[in-house]
Amino acid sequence: MADTKKTGGLAGVTAGQTALCTVGKEGAGLTYCGYDIDDLADNATFMEVAYLLLRGDLPTQGELDAYIAKIKANRGLPDALKTVLEMIPGDAHPMDVLRTGVSFLGNLETERDFSGQEDVADRLFACLPSMMVYWHRFHADGERIDTETDDDSISGHILHMLHGKEPSRLHQQSLDTTLILYAEHEFNASTFAGRVITGTLSDMHSAVTGAIGALRGPLHGGANEAAMELIQKFDSAEAATKGVHEMLANKDLIMGFGHRVYTTSDPRNAINKRMSKRLAGEAGDTVLFPVSEAIEKVMWDEKKLFANADFYAATVYHFMGVPTYLFTPIFVCSRITGWAAHIMEQRANNKLIRPAADYIGPDLKPWVPIAERG
Repeated sequence: MADTKKTGGLAGVTAGQTALCTVGKEGAGLTYCGYDIDDLADNATFMEVAYLLLRGDLPTQGELDAYIAKIKANRGLPDALKTVLEMIPGDAHPMDVLRTGVSFLGNLETERDFSGQEDVADRLFACLPSMMVYWHRFHADGERIDTETDDDSISGHILHMLHGKEPSRLHQQSLDTTLILYAEHEFNASTFAGRVITGTLSDMHSAVTGAIGALRGPLHGGANEAAMELIQKFDSAEAATKGVHEMLANKDLIMGFGHRVYTTSDPRNAINKRMSKRLAGEAGDTVLFPVSEAIEKVMWDEKKLFANADFYAATVYHFMGVPTYLFTPIFVCSRITGWAAHIMEQRANNKLIRPAADYIGPDLKPWVPIAERG
């Protein structure tokens, strides 16, 4: 029998090349197109990062202004798509809503060749937040909202649609930063799924639909939702410390800790933690942030597991009034930039992705007529 342990889940296997991102590389950590994530989070807007990933360079002011104008002009949803979003049940998983929305948009605005792929990428980047919040507001509030806001940022656009008013500068900037942190992460499960689909020369809507399906799984996306549910179980740091010890003793799964690639820390966590603390102070919170710190401490003391990007992102979103079930869909509104960039990169030097498998079944057997099977 072949030894599959060392390649289980393709861990440690190089499956291709990319110029878009490094993850866990010694001396580099997380970078996008050569830029360190800390520099981008501290200095860039998400619109600049999206341009960087999708165009390959940081924009000049003129290029950025033109890009923002293009994205704003592409936020509207076709009436047929609005009808589909209204028909999807209100208790559906929002990731299923986005999967259906992208797939249906592919029927309305079919990518027939790759000559306009940047326009397709920009259209998806612009309208995914509109799909998400339109469905949410229709079923939660009974409102058919206007998805064509005048906000220059995706973060402002999301919060404006969600709450029906322009967000505070702190909230807009905080969400913008989380979108930067989530934009790209090399050959993660959803990105690789998108590249596999792209490798067959399929259209971008199909590849993104597949990527959303991969991110929908709890082992890839959804950790921030699970983290929020955990944090909200406890009313004090002391209760959290006791409760998490009990969960560990019971071998319960605790989401938001550790990472498949990072070994000592997630470079995005410290940024999210700072934002969570600041937003907690603004909100007058004396429970959720201390509970989060208590959980983080137990997980490190007992298991040497560090908080990943999802753990403190949960309370960042919560403090901005984002419903928990929209946490992962917001991830999609960021990661569409990385997905689309990978799709275009795959197309630029395409080969069908078809790995081999080690067969572990029985040896060759003789055919047995049905009357002799017993």
